[in-house]
Amino acid sequence: MLAINLKGKRVFVAGIGDDQGYGWAIAKALAEAGAEVLIGTWTPILKIFTTSWANGKFDESRQLSNGSMFEYKKVYSLDAAYDKPEDVPQEVRENKRYADSAGYTISEVAAAVAKDFGTIDYFVHSLANAPEVKKPLLETSRQGYLAALNASSYSFVSLLAHFAPIMNPDGAALSLTYLASERAIPGYGGGMSSAKAALESDTRTLAWEVGRKYGIRVNVISAGPLRSRAARAIGFIDSMLEYSKANAPLVKDLTAEEVGTSAAFLLSPLASAITGATLYVDNGMHAMGMAVDSEALLKSQAATV
Repeated sequence: MLAINLKGKRVFVAGIGDDQGYGWAIAKALAEAGAEVLIGTWTPILKIFTTSWANGKFDESRQLSNGSMFEYKKVYSLDAAYDKPEDVPQEVRENKRYADSAGYTISEVAAAVAKDFGTIDYFVHSLANAPEVKKPLLETSRQGYLAALNASSYSFVSLLAHFAPIMNPDGAALSLTYLASERAIPGYGGGMSSAKAALESDTRTLAWEVGRKYGIRVNVISAGPLRSRAARAIGFIDSMLEYSKANAPLVKDLTAEEVGTSAAFLLSPLASAITGATLYVDNGMHAMGMAVDSEALLKSQAATV
């Protein structure tokens, strides 16, 4: 059996806040393969995450195949909306959710990781946020649109710019996107579709730039919908799941673990010649050009019987 062996490797996963999302599944898959995991958690929910971990809330999800528990080496407070301390607005600094945290900007976190561990091998970007995601694009404000791009796509550029210098040669970076980057998904608003399109475009450019400068590969996974805490904020995740299952070539639920193992492959030496790529992990939904469960199609089929 061709196994993924990441023993002796270290990964920084940005964007884990609970045990439900793709970030968690990717981190767990990498731990399963033997990698040492560092976590970046959004500053306002850091205490909730660490308390939940300590109290055993995630214990069932932490189980690895060999009976041991998924462990992280260290967790960092991270707000990827800010590159350096002077970028943080005064109202954010004074916010009670930030009051007990320091060093959470991208440059500070990268410097802290370098101080604590020297280097890393892999970097995973599992971050996305759009304050107006429930608004149609036509009703999205300039501020909301730019906030979506800032948190969901530029954050990858900035994080990689700061982490690439401390990544070992032959390392790899990975982010997560969604089909709304190239297809119209009504309801996926607030500039999120634009942010995902930018993320995919940036992946190709970054693959060239960091590949030539640092010898690092850069890829993105286009994952199907998952009923995570973040996805529930969109408001119609259950309908998205039903639609995908009804119309994708593979009639089954997509699991977070399937995205996690795909990520482990892309980061590992097994994918040493793959960079600048978008890998679809969505039961084949991206290949479809027709909704086979549509009322119009069903009526047409019934009329021919």
